[in-house]
Amino acid sequence: MFMKMRKMRIFCLLLLVLGEAWSHVTPRPNFVLLMADDLGIGDPGCYGNKTLRTPNIDRLAGGGVKLTQHLAAAPLCTPSRAAFLTGRYPIRSGMAAQNQVGVFIFSASSGGLPPSEITFAKLLKSQGYTTALIGKWHLGTNCHNSSDFCHHPLSHGFDYFHGIPVTNLRDCKPGEGSVFTTAFRLLVFIPLQVLALALLTLAGLRWLGLFRVPPALIFSLLFLAALVLGLLLCFLHFFRPLNCFLMRNHDITQQPMSYDNLTQRSFLKDNICGPLTCGSMRVNHIPVLVKFGRFEHSFFSLSGQILDVLDELKLANNTLIYFSSDQGAHVEEVTVKGELHGGSNGIYKGGKATNWEGGIRVPGILRWPGVIQAGLELDAPTSNMDLFPTVANLAGAPLPEDRIIDGRDLMPLLLGQSQRSDHEFLFHYCNFYLNAVRWHPRNSTSIWKAFFFTPKFSPEGANGCFATHVCFCHGHSITHHDPPLLFDISQDPRETDPLTPTSEPRFWEILEVMQQAAAHHTRTLQDVPDQLSPGNIIWKPWLQMCCSWSGLSCQCDREKEEGRGSH
Repeated sequence: MFMKMRKMRIFCLLLLVLGEAWSHVTPRPNFVLLMADDLGIGDPGCYGNKTLRTPNIDRLAGGGVKLTQHLAAAPLCTPSRAAFLTGRYPIRSGMAAQNQVGVFIFSASSGGLPPSEITFAKLLKSQGYTTALIGKWHLGTNCHNSSDFCHHPLSHGFDYFHGIPVTNLRDCKPGEGSVFTTAFRLLVFIPLQVLALALLTLAGLRWLGLFRVPPALIFSLLFLAALVLGLLLCFLHFFRPLNCFLMRNHDITQQPMSYDNLTQRSFLKDNICGPLTCGSMRVNHIPVLVKFGRFEHSFFSLSGQILDVLDELKLANNTLIYFSSDQGAHVEEVTVKGELHGGSNGIYKGGKATNWEGGIRVPGILRWPGVIQAGLELDAPTSNMDLFPTVANLAGAPLPEDRIIDGRDLMPLLLGQSQRSDHEFLFHYCNFYLNAVRWHPRNSTSIWKAFFFTPKFSPEGANGCFATHVCFCHGHSITHHDPPLLFDISQDPRETDPLTPTSEPRFWEILEVMQQAAAHHTRTLQDVPDQLSPGNIIWKPWLQMCCSWSGLSCQCDREKEEGRGSH
């Protein structure tokens, strides 16, 4: 039976992996991996925020290592989470879109993390660990019918799942507006205006006697207008219940999801029978928040609860805790009242959906009392893909030999056995497209970053793509650079002054090395199915999950029923 913890106004994704067996020589460590969603590097106090109180995250950082150049493998939720779980660039698993939509929007999409991919949960389970994921998944659910669960967390190595299968859009909370405003304008309002103009023109011509308008034509135009308007109303009515719901394992427990009654359960206390490995991806889509002032109570409080439970169970000294974000803050997130709620990326340019530093440089904190030096700060480039080999090696699980693992074990760096990361090159993708390359040469303090293209911010001079709510990766939305735009991140972290052959004597030499590295990396890629193709992300009625039909919609609240039964 699960013990109820305090109600949370932010739904957090907590991935928990519990170990059931001890090594005969040295006890295997426990892991708690916490990943926020859309949390900027400028949001936590320990990364320089002077106005937002984050004592629990600051407490975590004070007792461990703070990575100041920790990088998301992708600047969007779905591909970044795929990379985190598999230790591989998302393009290798088909989790990098070739079209503009780079994440899953509908619960009834057929794409998702392929069953052939190996997550660290699968590796840990093979070593006798009990695994659980609590919170946001966003990596697909079903393939062929509404109950095959081919992409579900339980098909990827997790023994327990309690959370949301898709994402935490503002559309999931009544009164917070919609992220589909631009789509509504292009697909609904403009067509309706064209139809209305056509009807008025035909009516005018008929009134003037200049044209005999067939009644069938009038009827057809009215039918088209009614159809477009009807589809809009259906979308507005059905989107929330069909896509914003809670699941426990394979069962829907609350549809639509209610933030007022959202609770967390104590998986830690009820499942420990050996070493504990906890991995967590915490989710924070800003529209869920009422005010920034409540950030600590609604989001960061979970980390404090975890630390308290580990102390209570005397497991803190044998537990590696990791805290990060799946990408930078969504700077274009504006409420219906016009308030900026996108969070802070500190001094860094851009945000979510871009490979400017603000979109991929994220908080990175690791704590392991007695093993990792407390209060340490490391500036070496690291990636959220690095958690895969780090966790696997500490748990004694051999890495897969039939595929490329792009992550690198962090322990030599964290233990001071190495002064630099094993990543000489890191490749930054904007969906399917190689956007930039980062190079940290051996025996050099310089960190070069070359952009092959950059997004066009709008309006001009802004720090994001406010006209479209998010920046896109190809077509008219980007500017190509030949030669590539080159920065020395170690000297210009704000990416404001691109280098030239005049300002950097080795300009062409540096670019040649980086382009050769990019070409070599590209040759290691294999053709795989695009899990985010239009055919895979479109809503399919036969894949739609529904707890019970009520009033032409899906409605149930087993969370509330279980909450009453626990009192």
